[in-house]
Amino acid sequence: MLSSSLTINQNSPPMEWNPQTFRIGDLPLESGEVIEDCQISACILGNSHPTCTVLTTASIAGTHRRLDFLIGPGLALNTDHYRVIATDALGNGLSSSPSNSASQPGIGFPNFTIRDMVDSQAALLDHLGIDRIDLVIGASMGGMQALQWAVSHPKRIESVVAITPMARSTAWSRSVNAVSRQLLMSDSGWTAGAVKADTWHGWAALMSVIAGRTPVSIAAEFPTDDADVLLQREQANVIERDLDPRDWIWQTRAYDSHDVGHTPGHDGDTAKALGTIDVPVLVLAAPGDLYNPEAAARWAAEQISTAEYLEIPSIHGHQAGASRSASDVDFMDRQIARFLEQLHR
Repeated sequence: MLSSSLTINQNSPPMEWNPQTFRIGDLPLESGEVIEDCQISACILGNSHPTCTVLTTASIAGTHRRLDFLIGPGLALNTDHYRVIATDALGNGLSSSPSNSASQPGIGFPNFTIRDMVDSQAALLDHLGIDRIDLVIGASMGGMQALQWAVSHPKRIESVVAITPMARSTAWSRSVNAVSRQLLMSDSGWTAGAVKADTWHGWAALMSVIAGRTPVSIAAEFPTDDADVLLQREQANVIERDLDPRDWIWQTRAYDSHDVGHTPGHDGDTAKALGTIDVPVLVLAAPGDLYNPEAAARWAAEQISTAEYLEIPSIHGHQAGASRSASDVDFMDRQIARFLEQLHR
């Protein structure tokens, strides 16, 4: 979710991550508002004559690098064979966001939804002249976008991998986000895009330590109970990333309002919307996930007749869907590679 990606596979050559900014024009939002001169940041990697085109979606506060531990020669998203379009979500500071909009800056930026994120990615594909993609894959909020893709644009995709997703946000997830917003908005500088280090320290304690970890993972990493080291490390990471509080606040609002059942034509019925998905879907989740509870991912998979559900054998909760652990990464890489191989037999 929030931690920066770590390079686990040291044997793979470094990827050339050169994100581009694509101007897709004014983007109508489901609220009736418009993001003016919308720009989507994306990195296009891999084979220019691919056997498979993959779209990756970013997690909350994440970037196009969110799944870099799965992308590259010899990995599940093998760039020797696949073209990978790694996207940045609305509001992450790279694609159009409160922090970077020229015509709708700061708190004047319109609120958007996860469906709007997906529609912006569909517009990017139109811009690139791509009608259909073989796989949409994402983790955390990226997994939520992946499921939404299958509901919003079923004719444009062949398969989905959703890691630690939800089809609708839980009350717990919304509560965590509400507290995180309250922390940031208690700082008088948030409307200008800059809050004090102490404010970010409190935010990091909530999002990176409490919601992003599990008691078991913290005990394993700090057997002498010196967990202050973890807190200080995560706080330093947040300060180094130089996040804009407005971007986080706007993305959490999209997170909180998310429900695939609110897609037009589904009458607010989440199960009904998921039941329309007829492409192969792999859902991966981890026990002890506090931010996107595992039960929500399992329930979503149960509503999809073409879905396979797998539990990541991890102690890391929500961060199992990142690159926190080499064994977690190996499990995801093997299972996603298997899933894709089955599709192309």
